[in-house]
Amino acid sequence: MIANAPTWTQEPQQHDKMRAIVQTEYGSAAVLSLKEIDKPAVPNHGVLVRVYAASVNAGDWHLMRGEPFLLRFLFGGLRKPKIQILGSDVAGQVAAIGNDVTQFQLGDEVFGDLSRYGFGAFAEYVCVPEAALVLKPDNLSFEEAATVPEAALAALQGLRDVGQIQSGQKVLINGASGGVGSFAVQIAKAFGAEVTAVCSPHKMDAVRSLGADHVMEYTHIPGNGQRYDLILDAAAYRSVFDYLPVLATEGTYVLIGGSTARFLQVMLLGPWISRLSQRRVACLNSAPNQDDLLTLRELIMAGKISPFVHQHYSLSEVPLAICHLEQRQVIGKAAIRI
Repeated sequence: MIANAPTWTQEPQQHDKMRAIVQTEYGSAAVLSLKEIDKPAVPNHGVLVRVYAASVNAGDWHLMRGEPFLLRFLFGGLRKPKIQILGSDVAGQVAAIGNDVTQFQLGDEVFGDLSRYGFGAFAEYVCVPEAALVLKPDNLSFEEAATVPEAALAALQGLRDVGQIQSGQKVLINGASGGVGSFAVQIAKAFGAEVTAVCSPHKMDAVRSLGADHVMEYTHIPGNGQRYDLILDAAAYRSVFDYLPVLATEGTYVLIGGSTARFLQVMLLGPWISRLSQRRVACLNSAPNQDDLLTLRELIMAGKISPFVHQHYSLSEVPLAICHLEQRQVIGKAAIRI
């Protein structure tokens, strides 16, 4: 036996190849192609997941294009991407486990966020540390479960950790029809808040179905004198200064999604605004972790939140799904059937 060779338990294997969406250069969706590549090896600490479903997120098209340029420093590959298989949201079944894995066994149905572990969900198999995964909620299909992790984690952490949401507060959620926003509406309601959701006119019915108390067209901000204890901005169409008139004294504005310019504005000016206006202005730095995945699983099992899946795509249609997301054509989440 070779010294230090990995040992694992695994399902019967018919071949060591798999299909995956691969990119070897930055650019539009045209740089993505469906290829047959080697199935990943399973180290002692790894879990091999047979992927049944994935989902697209804004991070996928940013990494696909290599924009903003800072992402190339964060994830490697100044000229060419080091991450060649995108996809952070995953749901599937445990196909093999390394010798040191203790939380899962063969056949377990799991879901998770792979953004800290190299991505790779747009493939038939992916191998990740067990810390990236938790057991899939029994009341969700694989496709539904795959749309949860990244967006719902961002919504949970933005509301609970940065926004410090409290029962009875008035909460405004901008971008409520998107992936993060659709979960934020439901999570805020689960915390006992009165929720006003902001979205495009043709998406208002879909947002109402999520349980928002009030739904407002994004063109109506700053509104009619109403003030909010917490504003979660998952779209950032407008400057943070446009929201200050409707943010209550000692209220909190949290930026989750938007352009690089909006993030820089809040990062640079947020501390000064907070100091001078008695209002807190901050950006979310999302940190995927197993404990929060378990919290989301509990909320889902209790029926307090559920994914709003707008469209379904096959593995070969991942480039199309990313295009639709980039063009803001997706309501809620888009699921990828593997």
